[in-house]
Amino acid sequence: MNSAIILILGIIAMLGGYLFYSKFIASKILALDNSRTTPAHTLKDGIDYVPTNKYVLWGHHFTSVAGAAPIIGPAIAVIWGWVPATLWVVFGTIFMAGVHDMSAVWASMRNKGQSIGSIAGSVMGGRVRSLMMVVIFLLLLMVNAVFGVAIANMMIKTPSAVLPVWGALAVAAVIGQCIYRYKMSLPLVSLVGVIALYTLIYLGPMFPIALPETVMGLPDNAVWIIILFVYAAIASLLPVWMLLQPRDYINGLQLFVGLILLYTAIFVATPDIVAPAFNTHLPANTPPILPLLFVTIACGAISGFHGLVATGTTSKQVDQEEDARFVGYFGALGEGLLALGAILAATAGFASFADWQAVYQKFGDGSIGAFIDGGATILNHGVGIDMVLSQTMLTVMAALFAGTTMDTGVRLQRYIFQEFGEIYNLPALRKGVVATLLAVGTCLLLAFGAGGIDGSGGMIIWPLFGTTNQLMAALTLMIVTVILLRNGKTVWYTLAPLSFLLIMAIFALLLQLKTFYGDGNWLLIILDIIILIATIMVTFESFSVLRREWHQHKKS
Repeated sequence: MNSAIILILGIIAMLGGYLFYSKFIASKILALDNSRTTPAHTLKDGIDYVPTNKYVLWGHHFTSVAGAAPIIGPAIAVIWGWVPATLWVVFGTIFMAGVHDMSAVWASMRNKGQSIGSIAGSVMGGRVRSLMMVVIFLLLLMVNAVFGVAIANMMIKTPSAVLPVWGALAVAAVIGQCIYRYKMSLPLVSLVGVIALYTLIYLGPMFPIALPETVMGLPDNAVWIIILFVYAAIASLLPVWMLLQPRDYINGLQLFVGLILLYTAIFVATPDIVAPAFNTHLPANTPPILPLLFVTIACGAISGFHGLVATGTTSKQVDQEEDARFVGYFGALGEGLLALGAILAATAGFASFADWQAVYQKFGDGSIGAFIDGGATILNHGVGIDMVLSQTMLTVMAALFAGTTMDTGVRLQRYIFQEFGEIYNLPALRKGVVATLLAVGTCLLLAFGAGGIDGSGGMIIWPLFGTTNQLMAALTLMIVTVILLRNGKTVWYTLAPLSFLLIMAIFALLLQLKTFYGDGNWLLIILDIIILIATIMVTFESFSVLRREWHQHKKS
C-alpha cells in the first residue's frame, strides 16, 4: 500500500471531523457562547489566568498534550499491523479525542477554570474528588518521570539536537516579551521565531554538545535528568506568558512545519508501506491486540492527560468561549496528525519487510527510534534533506514535544499539591515554591529511588501509563456527561466513548495485573491494584449520579 494514499485519506477524514463534527458538538451539545465571560477575564491575575489569542493558546495546548507518547505509542502499536493502528488513530481522534479536549475545556470554563479533580468534587462529591486526585497524581508522576528519562536519552543519542532544544528556550523567552510587553505583530514574531528555531536546527550538527560520561560520580543521563527537572521547576513558577505559553506556541509552529516537511516528503517519494496490514506472525510474548492496541497508542487517539492540561492551564487562558473549539478540538487533531505521521514513518521508512522485521523483534521495539530513522529516510529520499540533519530535526521535534509536556506536567503537579493543601487545610502546601519542590522531588525520587544512579526509575511504571491515561480520559468524559445531563443536553456523544474506554482500560489493567504477578513486579502490582480500585469506585459513584440525574431529567 502506498503511504501517500493513506496520508491523504487520513487528513481528509480529520479535517472533515473538525469542519463538521466539532461544529455540531460545539453549537448543539456544548452551546459555546461568546457572550459568556471566561475565567481568563473574571479571574485575571497575570500568572495563570491570562486572556490569550486563540492561535497562541492552540500552540500551548497542542504542544503541551502532544508529548513523546503520540510518537512512541503508534510506533510500537504497528507491530499488530498498520491498518488497526491507523483506523484507531483517525477515528479515535475524530470521535473521541477532539470531543474530550473541547468538552474538558468547556467544563472547566463553566466552573471558574477549576481542574478536573476539583470539578469532580463539585459535581459528584468529595469522595470522588479524592479518588480522582490519586489517579491524576500517579498519571502526572508517570508523565514527568518518563519524559525526563526519554529527553535525557535523546540528548545523549543525538548530541546535534542539544543546541536547538535548549536554544528554543531563549527564542521562546524573547517571543514572550515581544508579544506581551512590546505588543509586536504576532505574524511577524511567529515568522522570525520559526526561522530562529530552524537556524538552530541547522547549526545543531555543526556544534554537537555532549556531556562527559560521568560528572561528579553521576552518569551523563542522570545529569541531564537533574538539569531538566531544575529547569521544569523554574518554568512552572514563572507567569505562563513569560515562557510556557510562547515556548509552546513557537514550538507548535516549528513542529507543524516539521510535520509538513515529513508529509511533503511522503507525497514526493510515495514510499510503500513495507509492514504488514495485519501482522499474523507476531513475536513471542506479544500481548493481544484487544485491548492493548487502545492503551498502547493512548495519546495518539485520545488521552486523559489532555483533560488535565485542558482544565489545568488551557481553560484559564481562553479569551472567548467559542475559542474552545479551535483550541481543544483542533489541538487534539494536531496530535492525531502527529500520530499518523509516526505510523507512516515507522512502516514506510524501511527499504523492505525484512528490514522492518529486524527492528520489530519483540513487543515494545520500534518506538521513537523507528520514527526518527524511518522519518529521516523518507525526508532524505523525498525532499533531499541530509540524513544527519533529518535525524536532528526529528529528534528535536520529539524532544520539544516531550519537553513542553514536561513543562506543563510539572506545573499541573504543582496545582495538585496546592489543591491537597486546600482540601486538607495545609497552608504550606498552598505555596507555589513548596508545591513545586514536592512535585519535582517525587519525580526525582521515583527516577533515582526505583532506578538507581542512572535515574531510569521512571521507565519502571511506564507499562501502566497507557492504561492509566485512558482511564483518566474515561473519567473526564464521565464528569462532562453528568454536567451535560444536568443541563438537559444529549449525552450520547460523550457517554459512548467513555463506556468504550472504560471497558478497554479496565480489561487492560486486569491483563497487566496477571503479567506483573507472573514477573514478580510488586511495585507495578501495587500501583495497578490502587488504580483499579480507585477507578472502579469512581465509576460506581459516577454511574450512581448519572442514574439519579437521568431519572430527574426524565421526570422534568
